[in-house]
Amino acid sequence: MRKAILITLLFFFGVAAVFAQKPIKGSVKDAAGKGIESVNVNLKDSEGNIISFTRTNKDGTFSLPIKNDQITGYRIEASSIGYKKQSISITDVSKSQELILPASETHLETVTVKNRPSLTSKGDTLNYRTSDFADKQDRTIGDVLKKMPGIEVEENGKVSYNGKAISSLYIDGDNLLDDKYNIGTKSIPQGAVEKVQVIQNDQPIKMMRKNNMSDDVALNLVIKDDAKLKVMGDATVGAGTPNRFDENLTAMLFNKKLKFINNIKGNNIGNDPGIDLTSHNLADYLKRLDNSKPSGLLSTGAAGVPSLPQNRYLFNKAGVLNLNNLYKFNQDLQLRANLSYLYDERRQQYNKFSQTYLTDQTISYTEFQNNEVNPQKLRAQFNLNKNAENDYFNNSFILDYMPFKTNSAFSINNVAANQVLKQETFDISNEFNYRKKLKSENVIMLYSYLNRTSQPETLNISPGLNADILNNGNSYLGLNQYIQLPTWYTNNYLSFAFVKGGFAQTYKTGFNLQQQNLNSELYRIQNDQSSELVSQQTVNDLNWFKGRVYADATYEYSNDKIKAGLSLPLSYNRINYNDPVNVLNNSLNKLFINPSLNVKYQTGIENYVSANYFYKNDLGGIDDVYRGTVLKNYRSLFANNAPISESKTHSFRGEFNFRKAMQMFFFNASATYSNTELNTISSFSLSNNIQQRIVLPLQNHIKNLSVNATASKYLFALKSTVNAGVSFSRSKYSQLQNGELLPFNTKTLLYKGSMEAKLTSFMNLAYNATYAVTNNQAEVAGAIKTNFQQLRQQSTLAITTFQNVYINLSAEHLFTHQADQPNLKYLFADANVKYKILKLKTDLEFGITNLANIKQFDAIYLSANALTTGTYLIPGRVAMLKATFSF
Repeated sequence: MRKAILITLLFFFGVAAVFAQKPIKGSVKDAAGKGIESVNVNLKDSEGNIISFTRTNKDGTFSLPIKNDQITGYRIEASSIGYKKQSISITDVSKSQELILPASETHLETVTVKNRPSLTSKGDTLNYRTSDFADKQDRTIGDVLKKMPGIEVEENGKVSYNGKAISSLYIDGDNLLDDKYNIGTKSIPQGAVEKVQVIQNDQPIKMMRKNNMSDDVALNLVIKDDAKLKVMGDATVGAGTPNRFDENLTAMLFNKKLKFINNIKGNNIGNDPGIDLTSHNLADYLKRLDNSKPSGLLSTGAAGVPSLPQNRYLFNKAGVLNLNNLYKFNQDLQLRANLSYLYDERRQQYNKFSQTYLTDQTISYTEFQNNEVNPQKLRAQFNLNKNAENDYFNNSFILDYMPFKTNSAFSINNVAANQVLKQETFDISNEFNYRKKLKSENVIMLYSYLNRTSQPETLNISPGLNADILNNGNSYLGLNQYIQLPTWYTNNYLSFAFVKGGFAQTYKTGFNLQQQNLNSELYRIQNDQSSELVSQQTVNDLNWFKGRVYADATYEYSNDKIKAGLSLPLSYNRINYNDPVNVLNNSLNKLFINPSLNVKYQTGIENYVSANYFYKNDLGGIDDVYRGTVLKNYRSLFANNAPISESKTHSFRGEFNFRKAMQMFFFNASATYSNTELNTISSFSLSNNIQQRIVLPLQNHIKNLSVNATASKYLFALKSTVNAGVSFSRSKYSQLQNGELLPFNTKTLLYKGSMEAKLTSFMNLAYNATYAVTNNQAEVAGAIKTNFQQLRQQSTLAITTFQNVYINLSAEHLFTHQADQPNLKYLFADANVKYKILKLKTDLEFGITNLANIKQFDAIYLSANALTTGTYLIPGRVAMLKATFSF
């Protein structure tokens, strides 16, 4: 164990050894030959960049650390108030460098400090000066981002700018963290960041910037010069009651050649360290890969989590190792390694009562679960990237290993049982991308993606349930459900882009292949310990092959006012699937064209309107066609009796984006409508003890409409940032339950508002509120209509009582109203006191969460014609004492 700790510490801080090379020594004197104390001494390269810096001692001597002896063109610059700035060239690092500073008169002009934040804009880049929005209590850059007008940070760490999620978080222009940037916003000290840049129309590939059609938004953190030359970080040790701990160690470095953020942390206070591994753009990534595969066929049937911040309900004991390192060989070539491992132990206990309302009956059941969940995640990602003006190379290798185990004691309608779920996903992939710009400015591109996945799953239930369905009415000991689903997938294409002026034509052709094999068996254990198949109808041996050959023509135009793009992808799709056990042998051949059109018009320097339309044909996957019954969880049996599902979707979206950067006002409004036609529907047979699902052929539609508007403004007179938003969504769809086809209409109206205010020089207030109203109704005569209303308010008062002592008081209020149900009201309160020992760079912190010691939380959930009420056990009052040392 000691050896492992030593290796970890060496990994974290070994980089600092690069600064322990032979230093440049010298002295700074005045005209009389007397050494000058506290002179700023900078070592600069030939381009004027600061390579190292220090201050002179009492006798005027200095020592500048350097990495190597390659100092061609380097200069030493010395400056101090009352003296003229002087610099000398370095010819020999072994010699003492002597500088003489002549005296000068310094006239200080009268400066009126207005303390007025400002934004600067240059092209597509908007600059926020960090110091304009930071407060004494703000520790990390994430604390400051929340106060910047136009920028929103969600509870899970996702960052958006003027209503649009960011695609990347760069650190001095480098993509160290990909889209898993939570560790950056939560760790980088706000004092190390000079400014935050919002980059609209972000195009990371240099050769594509001339004809840039990107609509992505990215953030770039510009690191201060003095912060680039040292390893930074912090170490936290925390202990509390009852039996709580919270430990953290972070080290980071951001220089030109090497950047890293390496972190190890663990706690049992309800903070999920795995949130640092959240991939905020996962949906876009999976869409680009076009590799559809079931995430997991089995579950324990848990009721989910309460509608609270995670740290208020989570019982955990978890730790994570998160290593992110980037090395630049030169300006265009870099290697990045992102390695992480999460180990978590969670406990959850809840009761729930669920009702499903049908025309002539109500299905009801009560459920209790006591769960012990053990998720683990190991991920290794290596990325080699060359990004030059005329050629681009990117290769990304990813390995994921995710074992997951749940032990659950439960009861359903007062019948007790136990279940154990084991899942073990192994996923390995390689993505290759190469582009070459020819002399004609045309671009050729090669792309290849290869993926192998295996995900064995087992579900053990004892004693046996639903004997009337699964064992001819006889009691039995239990059930064992086994599933194997190995998958091979590859996608490859070649494209050629013709570029002339503002026009670009891109022609692409390629193919993708998917090979899967679903093996599943459901066994029952009789009272004499013998094991047998429940029936031949609970076995699957399904072989699946899906191939697609495609060609795509894309036409794009861009100038200062307008961007427009038209894509015409054509694909031939073939699917073969067979299962000898279930006497199944089918195939499908389809030719699809999926056109899309997008237009963006710049109505002003800072404002634009955009519109897009697409039509898309989709085919289902292997989980839509297996015939043998699968025990999805202890009360759900799933099977299929339909052809491959097909969907046809029309989608429209319009957006208006408005800003006045100098006035710090931002506004965004958008509307989206989609209509999807399906050829299959899930038919549910519901009873009080079990639900059975089978997919049947039936034409039906899903129609969705959403309208959103958000606004953000900095009020200069009040030194406050205020945000407001409203959204409306409506969904129309059908469900087939107990032979009854029910068309549903669901409407949700959501209001939100927040404020970050500086009340006085020593007091800040943060306030956030959301109010949601949801209506559900089946569009049939006599159908029950459900109405659900919830108000959530959060506030934090930050007070500086006297020098270096800070108090935080926070509260959270939840109000829930559901017709024919009692109102639910909760008020949570927390208190925190922090003392900063500046000389030791240490914060001492004492905090109490859940002051009222609330240990039970009731929640209401609505979905279509179902109402569920749940009661969760949550952690009570927790007191913590922490010490954080920064370096």
